[in-house]
Amino acid sequence: MTPPDPSRSTRARASKAVRKQHQELCAELNRHSYLYHIEARPEVSDPEYDELFRRLQAVERDFPELVGPESPTQRVGSEPLDKLSTVEHVAPMLSLDSTQDEEEVLRFHDRVQKALGRGMAPVYILEPKLDGASIELVYERGVLVRAVTRGNGLAGEDVTANVRTIPTVPLRLRTEHRPAPTSLALRGEVIMYISDFQDFNAGLVEAGAEPYASPRNSAAGAVRQLDSAITASRKLDVIVYDILAVEGATFPADSAGVQAIREWGLKVPERAQIVASGEEILEYHRTFSDARDGLDYEIDGVVIKLDDLAARAAMGSTSHHPRWALAYKFPPRQEVTLIEKIDVQVGRTGVLTPVALLRPVVVGGVRVSRATLHNREELKRKDLREGDMVRIQRAGDVIPQVVEVVEPGDDRPPPFEMPGECPACGTPVVEEGPRTVCPNRFGCPAQLKGRIVHFGARSALDIEGLGEETANLLVDRGLVRGLAGLFEVEPQQLMELEGFAEKSATALVDAIRAKKTPELGRFLIALGIPEVGVTVARDLARHFGSLERIRSTTREEFETVPGIGPRMSEAITGFFADERNARALDALLAHGIEPLETDPAPPKLPELGAAVFTGTLPVARVVAESAWRRLGGTTTASVSKKTTFVVAGEGAGSKLAKAEKLGVEVLDFDRFVERLREHGGDLLEG
Repeated sequence: MTPPDPSRSTRARASKAVRKQHQELCAELNRHSYLYHIEARPEVSDPEYDELFRRLQAVERDFPELVGPESPTQRVGSEPLDKLSTVEHVAPMLSLDSTQDEEEVLRFHDRVQKALGRGMAPVYILEPKLDGASIELVYERGVLVRAVTRGNGLAGEDVTANVRTIPTVPLRLRTEHRPAPTSLALRGEVIMYISDFQDFNAGLVEAGAEPYASPRNSAAGAVRQLDSAITASRKLDVIVYDILAVEGATFPADSAGVQAIREWGLKVPERAQIVASGEEILEYHRTFSDARDGLDYEIDGVVIKLDDLAARAAMGSTSHHPRWALAYKFPPRQEVTLIEKIDVQVGRTGVLTPVALLRPVVVGGVRVSRATLHNREELKRKDLREGDMVRIQRAGDVIPQVVEVVEPGDDRPPPFEMPGECPACGTPVVEEGPRTVCPNRFGCPAQLKGRIVHFGARSALDIEGLGEETANLLVDRGLVRGLAGLFEVEPQQLMELEGFAEKSATALVDAIRAKKTPELGRFLIALGIPEVGVTVARDLARHFGSLERIRSTTREEFETVPGIGPRMSEAITGFFADERNARALDALLAHGIEPLETDPAPPKLPELGAAVFTGTLPVARVVAESAWRRLGGTTTASVSKKTTFVVAGEGAGSKLAKAEKLGVEVLDFDRFVERLREHGGDLLEG
């Protein structure tokens, strides 16, 4: 018989003791984190907390088998990812129908009363409508296993590693007052507080980087980082307001679910309220509207939800929003400030856009110092000049715009004139209708940044990680001077840029070089040819089959393709005839780019579909429609079963009602802008 190994026996006894020590340290750190971040009543100082954390790290360093997903040490971030994977939601994350109209709110209340019948009076739970990035948190037996962005409502991006770094998200649910259910899916909002956002933006400006437009944009960008260490470095919070799905627990009402969420250790919206009348809803809205500017977080309205969960189930939902809830939004915030200077910015397509540089003013908690003036015709129509006092607003609470002149300046200068040369590259500009355009498409550094983003967009070459921030760095640091330069970048060069480690740098280089044999249709989209969106690119690829044939085709031949008229054929032939474009295209081909010849089968290009615009939008409707058509989508005047989505502005009426009846997707203006950018488009281009 072999004698027992004394070292193994000692290790077993020590392991049991260490496991107990590990459990106690985890519990103690989680308790202090909850007291600090949720209750705002810490019991220990920062150095004392840090000492406990170091002790836990030491234990896990010696016994790595103790490290679990719920350990406080797992908040510090993990290895950078190659890309974010797509994950289906446990339950659909629907958007809310919305209005700014008091009468529409009362009509909603009447509809709910009628739906419930005479024997049941509606009771609502009201809460502020947080303006952040929606997130799904999934817990299994009390442990956080997944965090997913909203995406299209049915599936989103897996950002679990990033959300683990946010201190207000418990890695394990608290169970002192309520046991953890078997499975739990929660919906919340990732936010950045206005004070933290201002500090963060100030740091970006000091470093020479472009600041974020709003706390919402900053939060959304932070939670989608490939490197979770970057997310961990930013001050984020998560407010949870809904139980999407649960197994192992039941609740009669939403308010009971919110109480459970609070007891499980998560933050819930402040000042939620139970009411039973339309007048109470209106009063709640007025109260938050008055208090809005004093809050340290962004809200864009209040949410009205039927509290009884059985009644909710009876009322049901459309394909895109529940019938038992409504967002009662605030009107756009406005302030008065001075136009200090009118400048010009150059966009991806070469359009020169006049921009008002403003005396900084806080509009709804966000410091605004610039606003678009759209084009020279709009500038002339509003008669805006340097030195004028003007009223500005954040359209959709996101895009700053000048509404009107409040007080003309003393000794007004002459009307602003657009420059004769591109301010970015010095090329003589041309006028196309109300637009002023730099024709130096691939040689202009300002355009190149946008073209790089478009080149890698989902509807083009679909290069993961080639976003706006990276494009700006590549051009500003001189690593890329043309699209062909993308294929020369080495991982070592990227590792010198902010936000890149070895793994993420290698992943981006590999992603770029993997696109050397793109489908012809996608390559045509990636080039950014005027008038050529997804549909036209598909038709050209199928009709002509190869890039060389398309390059050498005449205007008359292009017009033989169904759907291509004289204007479009002139734009396409003009693009390929331009010497600068030809040099840029030849440079890409010289780097081994070989677009695949297309057979009669349709290439796998995304279907953008038909959009209908209704109601009052923050921009002229023609601007929004043109932005969608530039990508290859279509726009129609009426809603039918063939409509892909409806963009509903304020006061939307019969078209919105028909879309709801037919189950057509409805987008608010902000979500429409997001969809444009998902496909490499931009609202203000064109």
